[in-house]
Amino acid sequence: MDTTGFPLQFARTRRFSLGVPRQFTVSPDGERVLFVRSVSGVDPRSRLWLYEAGEERILADPATPADPSASADPSAPIGDEPVSDAERIRRERARETSVGVVGYATDREARVVAYALSGALWIVRTDGGAPWRVRTEGPVVDPRPSPDGTHVAYVSGGALRVVRTVGTDDRPLAEPESPDVTYGLADHTAAESIGRTRGYWWSPDGDALLVARVDTSMVRRWYVGDPSDPARAPRAVPYPAAGTANARTSLRVVTLDGRHTPVRLPERAPEDEAPAGVWRDPAFEYVVSAGWESGGPVVGLQTRDQRTLWVLRADPANGEVERLFRQTDEHWVECPPGAPLHTASGTAVLPCVRGDARSLRIGDTLAPVGLQVHAVLGAVGERVLFTASEEPTETHVWSYAPDTGFVRLTDEPGVHTASAGGDTVVLDSRTPDGHTVTVVRGGAPSGRIAVLAEQPLVTPRPVHLALGKRELRSRLHLPSWYAPDAGKLPVLLSPYAGPGMRVVTKGGGWYTAVCQWFAEQGFAVLATDGRGTPGRGVKWQRAILGDRLTPVLADQVDALHAAAERYDALDLARVGIRGWSFSGYLAAAAVLHRPEVFHAAVAGAAPADRRLYDTYWEERYLGHPDVQPENYDRCSLIPYADRLTRPLLLVHGLADDNVFPAHTLRLSAALLAAGRPHTVLPLPGAGHLVTRVGQADTLLRHELGFLRKSLGI
Repeated sequence: MDTTGFPLQFARTRRFSLGVPRQFTVSPDGERVLFVRSVSGVDPRSRLWLYEAGEERILADPATPADPSASADPSAPIGDEPVSDAERIRRERARETSVGVVGYATDREARVVAYALSGALWIVRTDGGAPWRVRTEGPVVDPRPSPDGTHVAYVSGGALRVVRTVGTDDRPLAEPESPDVTYGLADHTAAESIGRTRGYWWSPDGDALLVARVDTSMVRRWYVGDPSDPARAPRAVPYPAAGTANARTSLRVVTLDGRHTPVRLPERAPEDEAPAGVWRDPAFEYVVSAGWESGGPVVGLQTRDQRTLWVLRADPANGEVERLFRQTDEHWVECPPGAPLHTASGTAVLPCVRGDARSLRIGDTLAPVGLQVHAVLGAVGERVLFTASEEPTETHVWSYAPDTGFVRLTDEPGVHTASAGGDTVVLDSRTPDGHTVTVVRGGAPSGRIAVLAEQPLVTPRPVHLALGKRELRSRLHLPSWYAPDAGKLPVLLSPYAGPGMRVVTKGGGWYTAVCQWFAEQGFAVLATDGRGTPGRGVKWQRAILGDRLTPVLADQVDALHAAAERYDALDLARVGIRGWSFSGYLAAAAVLHRPEVFHAAVAGAAPADRRLYDTYWEERYLGHPDVQPENYDRCSLIPYADRLTRPLLLVHGLADDNVFPAHTLRLSAALLAAGRPHTVLPLPGAGHLVTRVGQADTLLRHELGFLRKSLGI
């Protein structure tokens, strides 16, 4: 059986992400589609591409720059040089696995494109000509052209700067007053937990910008070092752990001639508007969304307790704000990506709760009953595109326009998303038959953008199930060679099960290939999305309030037993569980709390101490640790270390600044103090995402060996 081919392929393809087109931009006239993609499923260097008139061509290739001086070291491969700390952090937050052109931005007409390459600013036009390098004062992060394409703004050294596209007049617009201040960047919580990755936005006229000023002076510093390189100093990270101070984000309007106008954001929601709760904090600490629309800057603010959301419009002349929208919730308000939004005429697109669904209000019109909205994709004129689910294992693209109402644009079961401009829609679809990107013009398919990802050496064969009284959506993988008379198989649970995403979908993905690979090694592999996961209703998500563990673990056990009732192949006397991040936490909890069910666990990057994870995720579900400490005690693993009686492998990247290695080290110390044998595998230099050849592949093989030995296979 294969124990080397697939793991190596998994690492070389960086989880089958190489060769996949992404970051689509459709020009307003619908004629051009920009995207990034490498030239094969094993090439890590992303290129900038243009799809036009039914054909693809490369606009920018980091392997062959037009300017040989683009690299500080001419002998170094372009795109492989070290990047600035700010760019490295941005890529980590975005879970970026490639090098080269990993991001870009365009002017209003998608004619001028700016991108950063190894810290240098490059510009290329979509109507022909080679890319050219623009000299800047320092390494470039997040360059963005003005709407008219005459200037490019960028961040360098924590300052927001601007330069003409012809390469002249590079100057600062906002410079940090201290080392703890940055302009134009998102803070850790915004980028990692909220999903707001940007820190500045151009005005429609291109004469000013809305800029975030982030002050981290009040945030506790944590330190990430590399024990394998003792000569390297540790890196300080301002990390807002639960119950501690957040970064302070303020906004200002900055004109091209350097004038600053602070946006007068409210500090707190009125006490009489704040929902009741055991813990209440009406301070507006989270800037969840921002942008500059035709009517002015629009900002979404959320309170520290996450129960109140305000949407405000600012007057760029004096910074005064007016409230456009208010939403409160006794538990938490959730704002889908892309919302709030306004159409060309100013119609508001706002989140709402309708019955048990996280829904959408477009003007006075509500999305259909029961539709679970995931994201707002954008608006073209009065037409609004968004993604939503009617069935938790599928995500479809929907359109709304006043003359047509709500229309579902995708039919095939799977996970779909889209980008649009003019009468063109680019549909990005993952279905049981594979991954396709279809260009639709005027409502009819007009071409495809190639997906060059490698096909896994194992072919996923998932059986989709709805298990138990809660109809838990699950995937069961059996070996392709398995026959009913072959005897029972050891069981391996491989879920995610956290509130951040679903993995039990009909859209496939790298995780289904990994599950099938473990199945081919002789396991029955089961993945289940239980309570707390998105896309199945408000009550389903709220089931983990005050307890992020017990309902989630109970659902895994219920799904396991229900699957075993249907399939005699599952051997409940040999059950293992594996996971990473939230599911790593779940795996460790399984052998601590339910050893009668689980006989071995692999726990990667497990947030074992809930007090050590960030404010936004923890306080949403568990409240403030000083007010509701029992919730944190109940959900942390360290207090239960003395319960371990089963084999446990703990894995952690030592450079992880999302789930810090302290989680695993503290759990290991508690296990050691309790006299409980366990195994720890540190990964030097690895962050929260482990993709490096020599680590990702070896880790899969090591997990397999550990599970086989622990389960007596």
